[in-house]
Amino acid sequence: MARPNETNPQDANVAHDAGVAADTLRLIEHTKKLSQLNSRFEVALNNMARGLSMFDADRRLIVCNGLYREIYDLPEELTVPGTPFSKIVAYHSAKEGSANSVDDLKRQQLWIEQHATELRHGKVFTHTQNLKNGRIILVTNQPLEDGGWVDIQEDVTEKTLAQERIAWLARHCPLTEIANRFHFREMLDEEIQRLKPNGSLAVHLIDLDYFKQVNDTLGHAAGDAVLKAVAKRLRTTVRDNDLVGRLGGDEFAIIQTDISGPEQAASLALRLVSVLNAPYRVLGANAGLGASIGVAICPDHGADPDTLLRRADMALYRVKTCGRGSSYIYHPEDEQLVNERIELQADLAEALKKRQLSLHYQPIVDVEAGTVTGCEALMRWQHPKLGMVPPSTFIPIAERSGLILAMGEWALHQACRDAAGWAPSIRVAVNISAVQFDHGDPAAVVEEALAASGLAADRLEVEITESTLLRCETKTLQNLERLRARGVRLVLDDFGTGFASLSYLRNFSFDKIKIDRSFVADMAERRDCMAIVGAVTGLAKTLGIGPVAEGIEDIEQLTGVSIAGCREMQGFYFSRPVPSADVEDAVAQCLTRISEASGKPNAG
Repeated sequence: MARPNETNPQDANVAHDAGVAADTLRLIEHTKKLSQLNSRFEVALNNMARGLSMFDADRRLIVCNGLYREIYDLPEELTVPGTPFSKIVAYHSAKEGSANSVDDLKRQQLWIEQHATELRHGKVFTHTQNLKNGRIILVTNQPLEDGGWVDIQEDVTEKTLAQERIAWLARHCPLTEIANRFHFREMLDEEIQRLKPNGSLAVHLIDLDYFKQVNDTLGHAAGDAVLKAVAKRLRTTVRDNDLVGRLGGDEFAIIQTDISGPEQAASLALRLVSVLNAPYRVLGANAGLGASIGVAICPDHGADPDTLLRRADMALYRVKTCGRGSSYIYHPEDEQLVNERIELQADLAEALKKRQLSLHYQPIVDVEAGTVTGCEALMRWQHPKLGMVPPSTFIPIAERSGLILAMGEWALHQACRDAAGWAPSIRVAVNISAVQFDHGDPAAVVEEALAASGLAADRLEVEITESTLLRCETKTLQNLERLRARGVRLVLDDFGTGFASLSYLRNFSFDKIKIDRSFVADMAERRDCMAIVGAVTGLAKTLGIGPVAEGIEDIEQLTGVSIAGCREMQGFYFSRPVPSADVEDAVAQCLTRISEASGKPNAG
């Protein structure tokens, strides 16, 4: 029996075993918690949105996640803790195309040393890797206190491409994929700064002729296809070092770099006109259009983008006023011409406001019936300083500026008011511009003019040219249908000078067609003109349309047109255009002329 305070060895062993058991249990619990923690850490690590790798001070891998392995397509053996960083670098370099030669390995080692040096300075830095598979990886390197570091890899491919796309769209036309106005001007500025002493470049400003008609007749999808085709033709026509841009709408431009002189610029412009005038086949349909080109040369015509573009635009304006489908190089005298046009436009606006415009009327006669059937309204402008300004000068200005809308509306109202005071057998013919069909509502204006004047609808003839139909065929035909439904007579003017004339006669029935004066003027010298007048007259009669010959200036022309079978005519031989107050006297003069030509006494 043990004495008091004596320890029983057996009890001590039990206590010790119990303590060990308790410690073991705590260790098991701790290990379990660590395992759970490691498991959770591994789940968290492998579910990160970024790749992660951690290296120790000896440049060996401590840990990495699955995304890191996936980004660099690493084999399992290179993701084991303890793997040297240099092995991972060598493997990645080989996959990206490096041969891992001695020189390659030296370069890799040098890069690793630079990398480690920056990390030792406690510097956090980033760099971008463009992988062979197209992925773009942003790598952030962060040093650790013990000399190691952590890499974070973020896949920024979509973000980078989106930013690049936004930057590209800011400088390019998405439809044609060529430079837009902003980028073109940017490139022009760079090319000017890059010019060598005595060097030159040319700016070609290109405007498509009749593009709006293509859009209106074939639809916007066809219009877009044409714009893409134009851009492609331009790119394949110029040299690799020349630059092509779309400034907006149907306006394109080219920077022709490193030219020897104006002759080289003129040669390219002529070639471009020829290339762009070739037929287009889009969406199963033919599209006919051409191009007008204005050219300015640096430094001869300016040494900054704004001046060069402005002067190229002046040259383009000259082309369009002298006839489309050609090219022209800026000349200093064009500055004065454009300034005069601008002043004339301002004066024309003032003339419209102050009612300085007037209408004169030229009679249209029926030689066979011996009567005057109507009068064509012709606009006149008596300028306070310049005197009488020809319509061939001010009408194009009115059309380009949009003034023709107000001028045309005034002319319709005035012509209807004047005709209401004439003999009931005499009609009035008023020409409506293509611009009025494009941007106005001519049918509504005619309705208002008839209502205000009280003129019968069948005493008004609306004249349009073939080019009007070509510019906006669908909208124009809709307006013409409305006018016909109202009872207004419809006339196709300048027949034979436009495009696809016969198709227009097939698609819409006109009351009259006017044979262009150019055919009448050359009848005496050219037998083919006599044949054309006869053919048009015969065609019109077959279709139930009344032919009218314009520009009769002498008895020989009258006789020739009569022999060709055309009975209605107008021209200086019968009467010059006169104010409305003199129409009655002009009619009497026409009857006398008809009588003299026929050899019969005047019955009127």
